[in-house]
Amino acid sequence: MGAPASVTQFGEYGPFELQVARGQIVGHRSVTVFGFNPDVDTTEVSVWPLPSLIARPSAALQMRVSSTNINDTAAGTGARTIVIEGLDADYNEITETVTLNGQTFVLTTAAFLRINYAYVATAGSSASAAGDIYIGTGTVTAGVPATVYDVIKFNYNDTISGTYTVPAGHSAYLSQGLFSTGQASGSTQVQGRLLASGIDGIRRTAAVTTLNNGVADYVFEYPVPFLEKTTIEATAVGSANNNSVSSMFILVVIKNSLT
Repeated sequence: MGAPASVTQFGEYGPFELQVARGQIVGHRSVTVFGFNPDVDTTEVSVWPLPSLIARPSAALQMRVSSTNINDTAAGTGARTIVIEGLDADYNEITETVTLNGQTFVLTTAAFLRINYAYVATAGSSASAAGDIYIGTGTVTAGVPATVYDVIKFNYNDTISGTYTVPAGHSAYLSQGLFSTGQASGSTQVQGRLLASGIDGIRRTAAVTTLNNGVADYVFEYPVPFLEKTTIEATAVGSANNNSVSSMFILVVIKNSLT
């Protein structure tokens, strides 16, 4: 099935951004990455639901997928299957659907080097995950693996981790980024960073901002390029505890060769 027809085929104007979103520009697609951390303290953490930097495996691994709730299972009232979108050992894109088994882990068939996104694909009568669904490795205790690579929060039903790794054979162009913070006291400063790291694993600062109960919105007239296999990540650290932080960045991901 080909891409939907574009108005430009009939001599009319169609915004480039809309055509990319509709899949009308060959080799181009838009990716929007959201991150949220409800409790950022005085140690730098990734903008994701856990109080840590996102771990990255040094080699592709089969992942253990489990929930903190027994109702997230094949015939349960909660989430039944999830879809994991990520990259293999060569940074090529892979996708796998996993049928859940409550707090007992299910091992993925594919080995993942990076996870870019995961979401609840099917659910029972609750139309939602009943618990937090973890993707990781090591010993699983009450549905939580020793090492966590991503997590689907039960009331979000998809990952809210502010990170993305550019697949092999592609380049990504950052067109817009947003970072916001809030706290009850209104007196805490929060520093946000956009980091970029290649296959050497070194987290390099691509942008930095400081906020106090506010929003920083960056629109790049000339989009910022990131090469294949680069991991882009948002982090935050507060001058005091109990900060709520969110991030968003929009990428145009383009195949390096269309032949």
